Parts: sequence; C-alpha cells; structure tokens
Amino acid sequence: MVLLPNFKLNPFLVNPSFANLPKIELHLHLDCSLSYEVVQKIEPSISYETYRESFVAPAKCTDLADYLSRAVNGFELMQTQEQLRLVTLDLFQQLKADHVIYAEIRFAPLLHVQNGLTPAQVVQTVSEAAATGAAETGIEAGIILCTLRHFDEAQSMETVQLVEQFRGTNIVGFDIAGDEAGFPIDQHLQAFAYAKKHGLNVTAHAGEAKGAESIWETLQHFHPTRIGHGVRCVEDHKLLDFLKKENIHLEVCPTSNVQTNVVDNLETHPADQIYRHGISMSVNTDARTISDTTLAKEYGILQNHFDWGKSHFLRCNLEAIEHAFISEERKAVLRERIMVAYA
Repeated sequence: MVLLPNFKLNPFLVNPSFANLPKIELHLHLDCSLSYEVVQKIEPSISYETYRESFVAPAKCTDLADYLSRAVNGFELMQTQEQLRLVTLDLFQQLKADHVIYAEIRFAPLLHVQNGLTPAQVVQTVSEAAATGAAETGIEAGIILCTLRHFDEAQSMETVQLVEQFRGTNIVGFDIAGDEAGFPIDQHLQAFAYAKKHGLNVTAHAGEAKGAESIWETLQHFHPTRIGHGVRCVEDHKLLDFLKKENIHLEVCPTSNVQTNVVDNLETHPADQIYRHGISMSVNTDARTISDTTLAKEYGILQNHFDWGKSHFLRCNLEAIEHAFISEERKAVLRERIMVAYA
C-alpha cells in the first residue's frame, strides 16, 4: 500500500476538470477503444451514425454480455497487421490527448487470426506498434494478453505461453476477461498454474458480472496481484479486509460498471467505499469507445459524485504505479512525474 507524503493541498490549485493532470491507466481494452477516425481509415463505408450505434454502448446495457457484444465490431476490424498497427497507434493518440503517461493495454490475440495471422504474429505486430506509439508520444506502455472465459483449456494455454514467449519485451502480463457469469473457471486453471510456475504477472477480471464469491475463487485459483473491476467486493466485509491486508489492487472502471448493470447508477458506485476502506485501487476507462469515456471524464465523475479531489487521484495514481507490471526503476520515474504534478 502506498503511503502518501505529509503535505496539504492548496484548494485554490485544484483543477476541477483534472484534464491536464498526468494519469496512469492499468485497465484498457485495445479492441474496445477504436476512435471513429481509425474506423474510417479501415472501413470508410461506416458512417458516424453507424459507428455510434454499433461501437458505443448505451448508458444501460442488459448485462455484461450485452455490453461485450459491441467489442465484436472492434476486433473484426483488427484482422491484418496494418489494421492492428493503425488501431494501436490510434489508441496512443487518445492516451496522449488524455494526458496518460503510462498505460497497460490488454487484448486477446486469438481473436485476431481470422485472416490467417498466427497468434504470435498478432502479438508481434501489436508489440511493435506499441513501441512505435511510445516513441512518437512519449507514453510508456505495457501489453497484457487476455484469455477469455469462453475459451477452452488449449486456447488459454496458448495465450499464457505467448506471454512467456514474449517475456522481456513490452508484453508484461496475463489476464482473463469475458463473460464472467456465463463461464466457470475450470478451463483456465492450467493456464494460471503455468503463469504462477513461470513467474508471470497476473491480473484477472472478477467481481463484475458475479459477486464476491467470484473474487474469492479468482484469488484462490489464479493468484493475481490485481483484480479487474472487483467492485462487488463490497458485498463481503471479510473480502474487503482481505484485499486490504494482502494489498490486492482493484482496477476500477466506474462508467463501465453502470453500463453493464454491475451497479445501478454512478451515485451508488462503490468506488468511494473501496477507497475509504483503504484498499489499493486505480481509476480506469475499461473501454474508451464502448463506454464513450476518457480518464478525465472518469475523474470528473468521482469528483462530482463523491467530492474527490487531487489527493484522491494522487493516491490512486501512486497505487497504480506500485502495482504496474514494470521495473522498480521505471516506477520511480513515474512516481516523480506524478508527485511533481499533483503536489
């Protein structure tokens, strides 16, 4: 857990929009974050109206599965090396506009082989494009490879072995995403055992479409240091205490949680409760296009609904840095940049 330095914030220096403050983002899906500009480059026939209808989810979806149906439109446009490159570089421009200085971008490589690319070629292409994006924008970034809940055991193993194969590059971790409520963990136990055996960084979606029992199950069997979303931990006080004690980091995504019907509305979102309990957490967009959001917007939501200020976002960014899948040397540089800007 990050310990904040002892200083008092000058209320006259607080920027209500938080738009220009540097930010860290740990939970961001590549194939759910295509801007209209890049969609137009790849498929000029898609009008803006069609883009809004097909790629952006309504304020309220039926459930997580309904929300995720929009992701199909994204990854269907990411089936060649050039398409993957364009989408990755486009996301870096979005991050630059949002003043993100470090991001961890996740995607499932096995979704991008419809036109004949091998999974390794997919990973290599995104990795190289991310390196180019980092060089062009100055944004540091790592890439997390996802297995999906509906994948079988062989597909999960193939994905985690890609993380090991690309160890030492900007491929930094392993995740499981997808319809948490619709599929059990059984097909993925071997892959996460492999990740643990080989010392790979692990995060895992849980406590989103299912309750606290899903988080307990994920912690017990997958051994992650971070949980994607995890907001339903508030349903179990013992779990709240455990997350705090074990310093498990929650990647919280407020707008997404409302859209997927995890919580009723932003006023009742558990982010503030999680923060006040002392649990390590960060603020994230999840899916910039599907949720039609930015980190600046997410910060504004927490400010407006819970009166969060600079000290809250400082702590969340420092927690994100502590739990990022990067070296201590790189963490130190990011901490300095955040401290200077927020203090």
